[in-house]
Parts: sequence; structure tokens; C-alpha cells
Amino acid sequence: MLKRKVLAKYIPSLFIAGVLLAACSKGGNPTSSMPGAVSKTTGLPYNDEDSSFKVEPYAGQPEGPNLVFIEGGRTILGSFEEDVMNTRDNVERTVTITSFFMDETEIANIHWLEYLYYISKDSGGTSSVAYTKNLPDTTVWKQALSYNDPYVDHYFRYPGFRYYPVVGVSWNQAYGYTKWRTSVVNMQLAKSAQREDLVEISKSGGRIPLESGLVLPDYRLPSEAEWEYAAKALVGTQWLDENQTHARLYPWDGHALRNPYGNQMGTFLANFKRGRGDYAGIAGKLNDGAMITEYIYAFPPNDYGLYNMAGNVNEWCADLYRSNSYQDFDDLNSFRRDGVFDKKDNYDKKNWISLIDDSVRVYKGGSWKDVAYWLAPGTRRFLDQDSSTSSIGFRCAMIRAGTNN
Repeated sequence: MLKRKVLAKYIPSLFIAGVLLAACSKGGNPTSSMPGAVSKTTGLPYNDEDSSFKVEPYAGQPEGPNLVFIEGGRTILGSFEEDVMNTRDNVERTVTITSFFMDETEIANIHWLEYLYYISKDSGGTSSVAYTKNLPDTTVWKQALSYNDPYVDHYFRYPGFRYYPVVGVSWNQAYGYTKWRTSVVNMQLAKSAQREDLVEISKSGGRIPLESGLVLPDYRLPSEAEWEYAAKALVGTQWLDENQTHARLYPWDGHALRNPYGNQMGTFLANFKRGRGDYAGIAGKLNDGAMITEYIYAFPPNDYGLYNMAGNVNEWCADLYRSNSYQDFDDLNSFRRDGVFDKKDNYDKKNWISLIDDSVRVYKGGSWKDVAYWLAPGTRRFLDQDSSTSSIGFRCAMIRAGTNN
């Protein structure tokens, strides 16, 4: 009797194990990396002969240079700062951001010099139109009532500034860099895989097919929502299930701007302007230590591992600026690509009543030249996409394809 009870107890488990074993022996359900040899919907074979449908091997999204994984999720975007500018252009709202990748650091001078080198090589030298239109505007350092003239010649090209963020770059130039970076990184991946057929496609100016399974999705500028989400890095405040213990005013905990821990206690956590005429503290005890920009790895990274998401330089976002975008945005991957629901005709830029049209882009993050108010990820400003300053740089982003993990 006891043996029967024990057997009855384990029969369901044995049955389930048998079913799973049988499923495994047949290959289980198809996946992106293991699609099977035959179509599940037509029964036709894959890769059987020249006339059959080709399914390339795929081992997952390749690892992109300098990229950090940002796990997406539900969050509250918007400014937690007092609205001292009285703009009310980023009111709090709940959205969901899908997982993506973002550059660990700002794009530095050495990266832009590399870009110019290959433009020169491919377009006929430093006198070509392609080369000259992508030069940073180094005159952004020159001001009528200050002597920053040495930076005009030295900041971009002198080796001591190699790993300082590139500035004087417009939104249009940054957008062009993302296209070039996508092309050269994917060509390198094709070379590593010894796929000369794909390399030739890239060399001829074409795009390596995404179906090849070897290349990355596009590098691009982050959306404003992605940038703000990544900067706050609230993953660091999550302790139990879906509970986050607190919001963040800056990319770190607390309302203070100084490090509260260890032997770095009291030092500033970002490069910003402390007050009128005070960029770095006093000689003998410099605090953030930077009169202008700073090394792209300076200051502790946030909980996603991103450096300088507050201060150093502001960063371009992909979005077109509108003051009431928070009312119009979708609540999944919020993004404004044009003037939908808020046409440029609503603004009188021609008569200087407004500065808003369909060529102004959002920038965020605060800089060496800004007071602490602008370090809060929820604050936002805008500038014409063809303009540049000594306090705006950028970093790139990329989708996480196929999974949110």
C-alpha cells in the first residue's frame, strides 16, 4: 500500500520529466540563436540549397565598443527641482523605457580626431568639403571679454586634452558621427568574422544586412527619455521586488553635491560652476579641480556605470524641443521627432517672439559652465541643431535587440 502511494506521488513528476525530455530530444521551441533546420509554419527547410531561405547563424547581439547596458523599466520622468525658470516644461509622468545601451563616457577629442582622420582619408584630404564641415568650431572658446584664446588652438588638438570631451560640435555633426561609427564598427565585426562579402558591401557605401547576424544595430543619439532615465540610474535605489526607496535629484543619492563617503568625503561629485566666478575652488585646495572641462573618466560613475551624467559638458539628445512635450509623449519610449500636436506655426521665430521651430534640439546634464541647478537630469534646455558651444558635447546610444535582459 505504501509503495502504491509513493509511486502515485511521483508519477506526475516522472510524466512531466518524460515530456520535457522528449521535447528536448526534438530540439525544443525555436529561438533566435537556434531557429531549427525547418520552418515551423511552412515545413520548408532552411539553408538546404541555393533556392531555399537562408537563416544566418546568430549568437546574440555583439558587444559594442564603449557601451554599457541600461536595463529598462517603469520610471517617473520629470524635474524634481524647483522650477526657478518657470518653464514647466518637464512635469513628472510615469513612462516605461525599454532596455538599451549607452556610451560609458562622453565622446572625447581623440575620438573626434579619429573620425576626421578617416573622413580625410576617404574624401580626398583636409581640404575636402566633408572634412571641413565636420571640424569642431574651436572659436566657441573665444569670448569678447575673457582671454580663453589658447583653447581655440590647443583644446581640440593638444595631446594633453585627448580624453577631454569634444565640444564645439553641433547636433547635426554629432548625428553624422553616429552614422559613421555604425558603419566602421560593423565593418570591423565583418572583418573579424572573415566575411569579405560583407566587408565589400560596407566599403562600397552600402549597409551590411542586419539579417547577417554579425553586426550591431545603429549607434545614435539617445532620446531625451533614455538620457534622463540612464542619468538617474534608479536601479541603485531598488532593494525589494518593485520597490524603489526614493527618487533622485541628481545621478547620486541625496540632495548634496559632495561625496559623503570615505577618503573622498567632501569632494564634489561633478564638474560644475559653484557660483559667480567660482569654477573650481581655491589654489591649494581645489575641489572639483576643473576650471573648464575635465577628463571623461573623472568623478565616480552612477549606478549604471556611466561617467559624468551630471556636469562636465551638457549632452545632445535626439529630441526636437517643445515646452509641452510631457503632455504629448507616448508613455512607452517617449520621443519627439517633429512638431506633431505642436506645429512650428504656433511660434513666431521670424519676429523674435520665440526661439522655437523645427530645428531646435534638447540638451541636458549641466556643464563646467553651469550652476548646480542644471545638473538635475530632469532639467532641459534647447539650442539650434546647427549651433555649438564650449559646454555641449554628446554620447551615443543603441537599442538592445531581441531581449530586455
